Amino acid sequence: MPASGDSSPGDGADGCQMTVELGDRSYPIHVATLATGRFAAALVEATGDLSHALVIYDQAVESWAQELCEKISASAVRVDRRAVPSGEPSKSIQQYAELLDWILQSGADRRSVVVAVGGGVVGDLAGFVAASYARGIRFVQVPTTLLAMVDSSVGGKTGINLAGAKNMVGAFWQPDLVWADTASLDSLPERSYLSGLAEVVKYGVIEDAAFFSWLESNASALVNRDPAALRHAIRQSCLCKARVVKEDERETSGRRAILNYGHTFAHAIEATAGYGQWLHGEAVSIGMQMAASLAIQLGQCDADLLERQTTLLTRCGLPVRFPDADVDAMLPVMGRDKKVAHGKLRFILPSRIGAVELVGDVDESEVRRAVEAHR
Repeated sequence: MPASGDSSPGDGADGCQMTVELGDRSYPIHVATLATGRFAAALVEATGDLSHALVIYDQAVESWAQELCEKISASAVRVDRRAVPSGEPSKSIQQYAELLDWILQSGADRRSVVVAVGGGVVGDLAGFVAASYARGIRFVQVPTTLLAMVDSSVGGKTGINLAGAKNMVGAFWQPDLVWADTASLDSLPERSYLSGLAEVVKYGVIEDAAFFSWLESNASALVNRDPAALRHAIRQSCLCKARVVKEDERETSGRRAILNYGHTFAHAIEATAGYGQWLHGEAVSIGMQMAASLAIQLGQCDADLLERQTTLLTRCGLPVRFPDADVDAMLPVMGRDKKVAHGKLRFILPSRIGAVELVGDVDESEVRRAVEAHR
């Protein structure tokens, strides 16, 4: 089924399925609730000759990972598993090297599959390990946070952080399967769960005005983790990202850059506040506010957009200000952003709800104003 089509077999408790269309690198995304019993069959179907699963999981979801390992083992597949400490510091060269050594010692070969169980940290890290080992082995994403379900698990971006910059070492490596079960969100801490809603809101702003309106009407259901509302929000977010990835898989045309709405500011917020002070989605929420303010300052959009965005983010329990913002510290970080061209800052800015564009050669004084507007 094309990424832009309707889901199948429906959007009930059994969930839905869509496909990221990338030719011979296409893969299915399953969105369901309480569907662990079907995971092993989906894994075998997606990988074909699977004989060995290397399960890399966040230590915070050990019980969920154990259940999945048991299901895989029941399918006569050899399973090795390894925990990764929770948190952004695990996206490090040290952790990456340790995992490569572990895979080697586990006797992995080209029929082995790396299965990442956890949030974006584990998905990015395990994906880069899979992309690197033996010049690339197969990879499956089992996101257990909302942010990972709607964003980092889809699209094939993998990587680790350097001390001075986030996600600067990595590879494009598409998974063979993405399995998103909303039941894994039940035990997620409130702050972590709400953080994921920022990326959901982002999709409404950048490409889908109707979805943004739906979010305005259903924010309370999402905050309360209603399964049906969650499945719909995850589905629509994944469909949006799948369309963008299909058009610009490796960020060569510029189309994929729209997914970074708010992220230039967000990465600077994270870096200057200290990784972990703000969760990624929280930083994205504030970053989208700064980006919207910048767009208004430059005459790109009307003030109504910021008002609607502020109201929705607030209803989703997300922060909209960074009181300790240090503009002088943030600007050099933004200067290392991948969208910088010839030393000039460029930003993804909205023109209306449902449409954004890349705006270049933005004067530093305007960036300062946008940051200060949300202190």
